[in-house]
Amino acid sequence: MKILVAIDSSPASALVISQISARPWPAESTFEVVTVADPSHVPDVAFDEVERSATQVAEAGADRLLANNLKATAFLLQGHPKAAIVDRAQAIGADFIVIGSHNGGGLGRFLLGGVASAVVRHAPCSVEVVRTPAHPAGAMKILLATDGSANSLLAAHSIAERPWPAESEVRVLTAVELSLTPWQSALEPPYLNNDMVETQRAEAMKRAEKAIQSAEELLASTALKTAESISVLIQSPKQIILDEAKAWEADLIVVGSHGRRGLDRFLLGSVSEAVAMHAPCSVEVIRSPALED
Repeated sequence: MKILVAIDSSPASALVISQISARPWPAESTFEVVTVADPSHVPDVAFDEVERSATQVAEAGADRLLANNLKATAFLLQGHPKAAIVDRAQAIGADFIVIGSHNGGGLGRFLLGGVASAVVRHAPCSVEVVRTPAHPAGAMKILLATDGSANSLLAAHSIAERPWPAESEVRVLTAVELSLTPWQSALEPPYLNNDMVETQRAEAMKRAEKAIQSAEELLASTALKTAESISVLIQSPKQIILDEAKAWEADLIVVGSHGRRGLDRFLLGSVSEAVAMHAPCSVEVIRSPALED
């Protein structure tokens, strides 16, 4: 894997480096640690100092990864952070961007919520937004939110193809969502036939069970413990995922960047982005450029 690590001088960025260092990675993975010097926010006379400080931050981050036997280099970017990070990921063919969720003070700061959100939305690859895990050391609790779509299956593949700490477990979450036609949705009792609703509910349950089965089949060859959770959709998909993550004390949520098209859609891009920005734990938004077209 080729991972682009975007950091600044904030505590959130220090957490990014420590979380990467604590986690196992596929053999031959490489990490490029980048910082961004934005000339639009400082006078020309001070920009050299900003560049020096940003370079030192990137090099210190890379050194910490090297100390943990990871292959890492440092790189300084110039320009607006949102565009610079996304463009660099495109240029190096990154598989993942790893970024913090909040920024700290100082001239080198850039990981504002708006930057992380923009990276999640526009990145050409998968993105992880890092937060403090519920279980700082050892086994991880990974919540996979799926609707059975191609991007959801890609998210399951991504989990299955990577090493994880021993005893880590995955909970596969999906939602039962009725896919009524527009004219059916507009009806009110007593015109909305109970038999019709029950038929739709049964079909929705089958879709949910199939989504879970497909994900579990992909995870079956791993050493991960797996469990399942089906939620009846009485809240928004975003809130279901966030509530489940909080109740289960998940360390990581993994979602596809987009889900089903049409009336039975679940993991829309707006949902995955909202989860990434508001989750109580780290979030991975898994993306394939081929599936985004």
